[in-house]
Amino acid sequence: MRPIDYLQQYWKYDTFRPMQEDIIRSVLDGHDTLALLPTGGGKSICFQIPGLVQEGLTLVVSPLIALMKDQVQNLQKRGISATAIYSGMHFREIDRTFDNAIYGNTKFLYLSPERLTSELAQERIKKMNINLIAIDEAHCISQWGYDFRPSYLQIATIREWLPKVPVMALTATATPKVMEDIQEKLLFKKDKQVFQKSFERKNVSYVVLDEEGKQDKMLDILQKVKGTGIVYVRDRRKTKQISSFLRGKGLSADYYHAGLNSEIRSQKQDAWTSGQVRIMVATNAFGMGIDKPDVRVVVHMSLPDSLEAYFQEAGRAGRDGKRAYAVLLYNKGDEINLNNWYELAFPDIADIRQVYRALGSYCQLATGGGKGNAYDFDIGAFANTYDLGVLKVHNSLKVLKGEGWIELTDSVFEPANFKIKVSREELYKYQVEHPHSDVLMRTLLRTYEGAFNHYVKIRENRLARFLQTSPKDLRRNLSQMAQEGIVEYTPQRETPQLIFTRDRVAAEELSIDYQLYDFRKKRHYSNIQAAIRYATTPACRSQQLLTYFDEKDAPLCGICDICLGRMNDEVDDKTHDLYRSKIREMLLIQPKQLKDIVKAFPSTKEKQLLKIIDYLLDNGFLKIDEEEWVYWVG
Repeated sequence: MRPIDYLQQYWKYDTFRPMQEDIIRSVLDGHDTLALLPTGGGKSICFQIPGLVQEGLTLVVSPLIALMKDQVQNLQKRGISATAIYSGMHFREIDRTFDNAIYGNTKFLYLSPERLTSELAQERIKKMNINLIAIDEAHCISQWGYDFRPSYLQIATIREWLPKVPVMALTATATPKVMEDIQEKLLFKKDKQVFQKSFERKNVSYVVLDEEGKQDKMLDILQKVKGTGIVYVRDRRKTKQISSFLRGKGLSADYYHAGLNSEIRSQKQDAWTSGQVRIMVATNAFGMGIDKPDVRVVVHMSLPDSLEAYFQEAGRAGRDGKRAYAVLLYNKGDEINLNNWYELAFPDIADIRQVYRALGSYCQLATGGGKGNAYDFDIGAFANTYDLGVLKVHNSLKVLKGEGWIELTDSVFEPANFKIKVSREELYKYQVEHPHSDVLMRTLLRTYEGAFNHYVKIRENRLARFLQTSPKDLRRNLSQMAQEGIVEYTPQRETPQLIFTRDRVAAEELSIDYQLYDFRKKRHYSNIQAAIRYATTPACRSQQLLTYFDEKDAPLCGICDICLGRMNDEVDDKTHDLYRSKIREMLLIQPKQLKDIVKAFPSTKEKQLLKIIDYLLDNGFLKIDEEEWVYWVG
């Protein structure tokens, strides 16, 4: 079958998107390939179809567990065999998954980068028939990138065992330095191919508004721009606060952040994707892997600390090619806050060592061991236990991660699993002797087949509701049967994971690469300044973003706030008469505050409107008092 046949059979698309077929052909011809496609550009198909076309298995490295699980589920829904291994999984499940990848029919094996470097993974990978190595979010391998992850630097070691297998690196945002770094760190061969789609989004109007009353302006935007929207905020508390404010104003809104459990996050995301909820107020945890084409507006309530992050989040608007808006609400406070956060983002070595020492105690890990060990980790509980500020802990962990001492994963739901260890006769005897467990065991046997032969996953909350008991009592009952040797049982869990990527050392011996630390600090500062320049420079917004990504000859977009302002500064007679008449009608009914008059007109016409108001004030048609109440007196 040809690549297009797989596309039509499994994805039901008639044709490829621009550049996808060329990227696929490059890999099938054996070239190392770098694909730089904007958010929503269909990156996953670029490695999934070559994986299907060829015999063997495609190894996919991805840093985000939630994204891995999402892609695995999407492939499985299409009838394609795919699975994932990541930190926090039980050893038995990891072992079984690796065996299936070697001896079974698995076509796609997703691995987190820290899991990839374990001895177990390396031994098993050498036995697999691998046809392609795909590196998702490849910018994470570069210290020039905005999300550097040291574990990515170990990926190139796979090439020593698989010298003939091509590598595909994929990312949505990368500057020229990052692109060069990706190829170097992944040991791309001389016949490599690089595919880069322009970052230009002709249908997206980028707007920056200098606003003191951001919340009111956000409401105004969401009331005027119909359709689905996302509002990005910096902290979790504001997601709930702003979504509540929007609901109070009659808008359909919900909130989302990484602190919610995965079942709730999934429900919220599904409600938004299906259109039951119009506006999602979220931290940057929302958006990865979401492919909703009809997002009409993305509002940022504050300036992100890099243009890469902003471009990726704003890029979730208008993937259907229709007009959409990416609005940044900015004021001088954003610049002050970013510079303050910058100072806090790089703690002193004494603070870092204090946090590292506490980690060892929290995980009950002795010095000299622990490499590869994963632990459930709640940052809030950890900070409270050792009387450390959450911000200090957060920033110290980022440094330890950047130095390659630890990895932190996102929170992912793992269902419970169990297996019956005894024979049917022994189990029957146990049920007779323990009637309180009889109903539970009969329900398990009726609902989950195969428990005598292999581990089966169970949804504890759903099962508890069916049995009309509490999840706590259900877990206690299962744990009791496990202690008595009747079953093997692993409870469900849902917490982020902390992984020690090196053996633990005494805190005094913790080494920091000061040259690299200083480089990252300067790089972070440079990213912040670039973001501030974008917000404060009166030049075409699209042109600024494209220049940042080295598209130096980009045209004026004609639809951002700067371009529209430049084209519409002059007021023609028709517009003057129309606006004057509307202002007169409004004010003859009752006086209004100036801000309410401005809100009554399109935001893109604000400069024209203010010129007309100035004219009416100068010529005695209007008067305005100290509280900015406007009266018609002409």
